[in-house]
Amino acid sequence: MNGTIYSVITGTGNYIPPRCIKNEDFLSNEFYDKDGKKLDKSGQEIIEKFLAITTIAERRYVAEDLVTSDIAYFAAEDAIKSANIDKEELDYIIVAHNFGDVRNDNKRLDIVPSLAARVKHKLEIKSPDAIAYDLPFGCPGWLQAVIQADYFIKSGDAKKVLVIGADVLSRVSDPHDRDSMLYADGAGAVVMEAKQGENPTGILAHKTRSDTLVYSQMLFMGKSYNPDNENKDDIFLKMNGRKLYQYALENVPQAIKGCLEKSNVHLSEIKKVLIHQANGKMDYAMLKRLYGLFDNVEMPEDIMPMTVGWLGNSSVATIPTLLDLILKGKLEPHKINEGDLIVFASVGAGMNINAMVYKV
Repeated sequence: MNGTIYSVITGTGNYIPPRCIKNEDFLSNEFYDKDGKKLDKSGQEIIEKFLAITTIAERRYVAEDLVTSDIAYFAAEDAIKSANIDKEELDYIIVAHNFGDVRNDNKRLDIVPSLAARVKHKLEIKSPDAIAYDLPFGCPGWLQAVIQADYFIKSGDAKKVLVIGADVLSRVSDPHDRDSMLYADGAGAVVMEAKQGENPTGILAHKTRSDTLVYSQMLFMGKSYNPDNENKDDIFLKMNGRKLYQYALENVPQAIKGCLEKSNVHLSEIKKVLIHQANGKMDYAMLKRLYGLFDNVEMPEDIMPMTVGWLGNSSVATIPTLLDLILKGKLEPHKINEGDLIVFASVGAGMNINAMVYKV
């Protein structure tokens, strides 16, 4: 068959931990500010304000005996089954994550061997030609791994690629920091395959930017806000929320616009915007800003499906989980139909931003 080679998603999967943590479960937490001063607000006031700012009411945590590579494997199995492929035919297995296998009883970084190698082992893939590696790139890691897979496929180097996003943020969250309520655990995966033809399909264009000179410390690892924390050596995920919000608002819509222009697709043609589920209020603000960049384009009410309110921010897992839920009819009334044009976008630690235009 003649024609251009395109990268197409043929299978999706996810793992959503069954353990649900509601905002009320944080009422007994003692919260401190970054200067180590205990907040004088009541727990009820704190969780009510948090909900108003983020739209997050609950999130999911993994069971104590599971680590990131375990849930990455669960999502991978789901995606492989969905794609109905022989796992031995995979050319690459890419796992996007940020913290490795953080165990419940040991917070040390564990990334040797790579999580991708561990997932390949759990899948019992024998082929030495299935190259397994990890990609740490902040919350945009899964989408960046998809972009890398697109390069492999379009170069002719690969025909089938498994791309997984998985993180267990509950174990790197400071229980004395209000931002800990943002974070969740989860995994999502896709199988991508080469499709050759005359009509454009799959990934049409992508765009990535990395702003480290000024913004590299928007997300970082630091000590507990509680000066009396039992283990002084523990470090936790920290965020400069206000500056990050402004950075995302100013730059993510512009990145999406640039990607749309690169793909020769107009915003009015887009059926869904699948954006990293970081903070509901921030995501809506970015979407509104995006539509403000285009003249005479009305923003549809159902353009941006959301899961952050009940799944929280599971980092690299948010977009593939969202995609899987929609495609499998588990996020009604949202649907994605053949021929639909979709935008994917993410922002996170680095600071990094990426966007992709995809035709179903």
